[in-house]
Amino acid sequence: MGSVSTDEAMRRAIALAARGLGTTSPNPLVGCVLLDPRGEVVGEGFHAYAGGPHAEIVALAQAGERARGGTAVVTLEPCDHVGRTGPCSGALIQAGVRRVVLGVPDPNPVAAGGVETLRAAGVEVEIGVRAAEAEAGNLAWLTAVRRGRPYLIWKYAATLDGRIAAADGTSMWITSEAARIDVHALRGTVDAVIAGVGTVLADDPRLTARNLRNGTLAIRQPLRVVVDSDGRTPVDARVRDGAAPTWVATAAEVGTDPDGRVDLPRLLAELYRRGVRAALLEGGPTLAGAFLAAGLVDKVVGYLAPKLLGAGPAALSDAGPRTISEVIDLEFTDITPVGPDLRVTAFPRKTEG
Repeated sequence: MGSVSTDEAMRRAIALAARGLGTTSPNPLVGCVLLDPRGEVVGEGFHAYAGGPHAEIVALAQAGERARGGTAVVTLEPCDHVGRTGPCSGALIQAGVRRVVLGVPDPNPVAAGGVETLRAAGVEVEIGVRAAEAEAGNLAWLTAVRRGRPYLIWKYAATLDGRIAAADGTSMWITSEAARIDVHALRGTVDAVIAGVGTVLADDPRLTARNLRNGTLAIRQPLRVVVDSDGRTPVDARVRDGAAPTWVATAAEVGTDPDGRVDLPRLLAELYRRGVRAALLEGGPTLAGAFLAAGLVDKVVGYLAPKLLGAGPAALSDAGPRTISEVIDLEFTDITPVGPDLRVTAFPRKTEG
């Protein structure tokens, strides 16, 4: 294969890390490429599932003695604690790795410290190679750990004029099957799907991740969360069908905001405690407005159909702004056709201060 640069190896490690998307939580996505002293790839691995071997361990097992004197290129700082697996810092030292190149330091205080351990053992450590790409590839986990609450994606589907249903309440189907398949793939990348009790009462959704072509359930299902201040979710609602774990979050259990509704920051803190690092907010417009008004939405994914209604409920209810100067400003980062529809991805712009 020939020798490769550490920059090239990091690019490969970032691609490897992405293979664990949707299955590693509450652990991060991590990829590792091992180079021998001549710079040839002798091992690679990624963290595939929580509780399974870490990326470095997989790569070391593949490399064996060829790792000695070589370089480990890792997307995230090697862990330094004993959890369900041993510390990766110690495994790299024991394998005789001479140099470690990493993309992003670990913000988790429990696992951090790998750099210090490696350097104390005489291993050369370089930090920040392709840092922006490594950060972007692990954005949800890194953001969640730094803040102690899940990374929240608001997803909606609407007509081009922003309607999520017709005036008579009918909404099946505004977007195409291709868009709905895309949504189910998106559900498969998160740990929880959140909806309000209004959506549950109106639409009785399953909120599961499924193969729409044959109806089969994905192997891993996100936690279904119904934000239900007064406990109105029917006992026979489909979110209670046993196909996936469900939490009906009431104000009595979570705590209330000044208006007597479920306290949303507390809700997210509890989800984080339960291992949720990324969550998908799916409905409806009232709940989305409340999350946006509280500044709790990290990413917006909208599916826009080439249709017009002119009446009916809008995708978003009151989100705080009273005048144009208070608008919630977004930045588009991706616009992609999905079947006849458009998927738009945007991030709230960071405000100064």
